[in-house]
Amino acid sequence: MTEPRKTGSSTSEDQGQPMLSIPRPTISLVKPPRRSFRSRPLRLFGVLRSVFRSLPIFTPKCKPTCHLTPTHLRHTDVSRNLSSSRVTGTLFGYRKGRVSLSIQESPSCLPTLIIELAMQTQVLLRDMSSGMVRIALECEKRPGNLKDHRTTTPPKLLNEPLWTMFSNGKKNGYGLRRDPNEEDISIMELLRAVSMGVGVLPTNSESDGPDSEIAYVRATFEHAIGSRDSETFYMLSHEGNNGPELTIFFVRI
Repeated sequence: MTEPRKTGSSTSEDQGQPMLSIPRPTISLVKPPRRSFRSRPLRLFGVLRSVFRSLPIFTPKCKPTCHLTPTHLRHTDVSRNLSSSRVTGTLFGYRKGRVSLSIQESPSCLPTLIIELAMQTQVLLRDMSSGMVRIALECEKRPGNLKDHRTTTPPKLLNEPLWTMFSNGKKNGYGLRRDPNEEDISIMELLRAVSMGVGVLPTNSESDGPDSEIAYVRATFEHAIGSRDSETFYMLSHEGNNGPELTIFFVRI
């Protein structure tokens, strides 16, 4: 595995919220060869995004309603889905900040999906080090047009803007899909030579210590499509059966 290279520096802000302060490399990422789950910019959710990013992460103590638990869904279930392909997945963020999920067709492509998860980066890293992690992102089906009794075609599953998040069967809060910003693209550029691994990225933060570092986990994921309301990303470990297990389910109910 090749270490990310370090280049120039800069900082920026987005709607009053400080964004990831990382060295600015020369961007060489290209557009993906196919429009698998790209969509129009989420202008309608700009305000929601700024509010979402400023909220604390809540972990409700109520009984979870999600049925996607480790005992119900495993890799064998994923392999039976209708179609599958392999993509590059990256989970990244400040250790005490929200972790984001980026999906790319390959390390040399621009991100096709970015979702901010309702979980701290350090919590995800801790859970992954202890064993199997199952993340379920659930959204509700939108009602059709009742006046003309015609069925409204729902948007593509991964184009849904807001998700209820469950981690190993416990409700964490909400995940928000957003368009890639400059910092996201810079991180993906720094990791372009990394196909699989765990590490930290250099930042321009004036403070020292692990809290000022951007941690990341990058791996190849099997993207399996079960139906228009069910898709799964299963992390393929280079250590065989001895590595950490991470599966991310997208479900519309």
